[in-house]
This record gives sequence, structure tokens and C-alpha cells, in this order.
Amino acid sequence: RSTSVYVRQRMDEQTKLELRVAREHYERREYDKCEPILRQILDRVEDFADVHNMLGVMAHDRQDFELAERCFARALQLNPRYTEAALNLTVTYNDLGQYDLAREVHERATAQQRPNDGLDPFARGKLANMHADLAQAYVEAGLPRDAIPELERAVSLCPHFADLRCRLGILYRELGDLRRARAQFEAAKAANAGYAPARVQLAMMMIGANERQAAEEELRDVLHHDPEHKTAQMYLRMLRSMALPTPVL
Repeated sequence: RSTSVYVRQRMDEQTKLELRVAREHYERREYDKCEPILRQILDRVEDFADVHNMLGVMAHDRQDFELAERCFARALQLNPRYTEAALNLTVTYNDLGQYDLAREVHERATAQQRPNDGLDPFARGKLANMHADLAQAYVEAGLPRDAIPELERAVSLCPHFADLRCRLGILYRELGDLRRARAQFEAAKAANAGYAPARVQLAMMMIGANERQAAEEELRDVLHHDPEHKTAQMYLRMLRSMALPTPVL
């Protein structure tokens, strides 16, 4: 028994590192790099709901709805309160024409919790994602100013979604509103301190404001949790080179 626990602990450390790398590829939609890592994880540890959900998203993206349904269903079996997986499963059941099952999953998800304003978390997340998708369409059409109100609506619906705040902050920055950009990156950090993209974006703002020590602390914290984060490594090297004294010729 003690040997089994020791092996499981070693596996857990390896899995943590692999998950960090996989999520970085996932956020960049590099699914061809992400999926093999997730499959390796499942070969050792099968009970990660988040891994099944990500695999389901990738299967749905290539329109393999049957596989996507199995992945999302497994994620919900492992974590019945996993709202994102429930939303994904509902959409997949609709794609498969299984509308009764879609309605059943929706009802179970919304029964978990209802906020005081009457809008359940499931619908709130769905609406927020719809606004975010519309914002992305505006960006791709070359209309970033029209994208901002859509992302603002998405953030107002789900203020704890760090990725939405980060995207809004990037848009603000690109349009020159540095104060609002930084406020969004700070809020994203407060919502999810482990969300590395927001921490890196915040560090970039600090570098621009000549707050080098604060920027270095942000980047070091990112690398503490993810030693292989390439962007954080790059900016930290840049900060160190900026700190070197100019040689006297």
C-alpha cells in the first residue's frame, strides 16, 4: 500500500506539469499539440473532469459529436456541478438532435444554483460566451471598437471569468485606454490568480509604466507555477537585460 501511494504521488507531480503545458496549448487553440498530452494523462489518471471537458471541446471542434458527447458526459459524471461541461453537453445533444437529453442536462445544471437576479449560472455563462463570440467577430472584421461593448456585456454577466476580462483588457490597450486595460488585468488576477495570461499582460503594463520590480514579481510568480511558460521567460530576460549597466567604452 505504501509503495502504491508513493507511485501515485510521483504521478501527480508529473501530471501537474503536463496539465500546465496542455492548458497553454488549449488556450491558444493548438489542439494538435494539446490532445496527445491529455491522452497521456488519461492513460495514468482517468478521473480528471477538466481533461475530459477539453477533449470534448476538441472533438466537437472537428464535429465528432459522438466522441464529444462521451467526453462531456464523463466530465459531468466526475463533477456533476461542472457548469461548463453541462453547457457543452447541452450544445452537443442539440447538434445530435437529442433535444430531450439536452433539456434534461440543462434542467439539472440550472437546478444547482440560481442567483437572486433570476438568471441561472448556466444561462449566464451561455450569454456571456455569446457576447464574447460576437466581440471576436467584430475584431476579425477589423472593428475593435464595436467589439468592446460586447465584451463589456460578457464581463458584466460573468465577472469571475478571468479570460473574458483579459480579452477586454487587451482590446482597451490596443485602443490606447491604458487605465481601463490595467484595471481589467488586475480584476482578472483577482478573479483567478492562477490565470497566467492575465498575469503576463499585467506585467507588460507594469513594464510600460517603468514598474520593473512589480513586473518581475508578477513574472516570477507565473514561472513559479509554470516554469516552462515561454512568454513569462522572455519578458523576465528582457527585464534583466534592461537592468544591466551600460558598459563604459
